[in-house]
Amino acid sequence: MSKVKSKGEGKKTPKKLDSSKVLERSPSHLLHRALQVALDIYAEEIGPDAVTQRQYAVLAAVAAHEGLTQTDLVRTTGIDRSTLADLVARMIGKSLLARQRSAADARANTVRLTDLGREALDLAAPRVAAADERILKLLPARKRDAFLDVLKDMSHAAETPEAPEPPADADQPKTKKKKDKSAKVAKADKPPKAAKDKVKPAKDKTPKEKKVKKTPRLEPVGAA
Repeated sequence: MSKVKSKGEGKKTPKKLDSSKVLERSPSHLLHRALQVALDIYAEEIGPDAVTQRQYAVLAAVAAHEGLTQTDLVRTTGIDRSTLADLVARMIGKSLLARQRSAADARANTVRLTDLGREALDLAAPRVAAADERILKLLPARKRDAFLDVLKDMSHAAETPEAPEPPADADQPKTKKKKDKSAKVAKADKPPKAAKDKVKPAKDKTPKEKKVKKTPRLEPVGAA
C-alpha cells in the first residue's frame, strides 16, 4: 500500500532570518549602539557632578554666539524645541544661564552665560575634548575624518527638509504646445521645395494632312 502524505509534507520550510545579520545592516540600531558607547565614554571623562552632554552643547553654543534666542538654539544644537525649553529653564534655575529681553525683537527672549555658567563650560571643555578623542580612537586614523563628515551630513540633512519634487509630467503639455507652435512657425518660414513632378515630353499633336480625293476631270460632251 502506498503511504498517504500528510498535509504539508514535502513542503520546504521557510528559512529563518538571522537577526544578528539584520541588525548589522540596520542604521538605526548601529547608530543607537554608537550613541550608547559615546555617552558612556562622555560620562566617564566628565564625571558625575559636571554638566550633561546637552547642557554642554547649550553652553558652548551660547558662548560662541552671545544673545541667542531659544529658536536660534534649536537650530544650532539640533535639540527639539520642547526639550530645549525645559533644558534652558533648568539651567536658568541652576544659574548657568540668564534670560533677558532681545534688543532686536521685544517679543523674544535671549539667553547669556552667567559667571557660573562660564566657569562650568571652562571646566567641562577639556574633559569633553578627552571624551571625543577616545571616541575617535575607536576607529582607524584613516577613517576618522570621513566618519565626522558622514555625521555632519546626516545632521544637516535632518535639519533641512526636502522640498517636494513636482510630478515628472507636470510641464509636458506646455512644453509640447510650445514645441508644436515653434515647429509650425519654422515650417511656415521654410521656402517651398522645388516641384519634382516628372514632366512628360509633349507628343506631337500636329494634325496629319488629310488626303484630298481627286475629282475626275469631266470631258466636254461631243468632243471627238
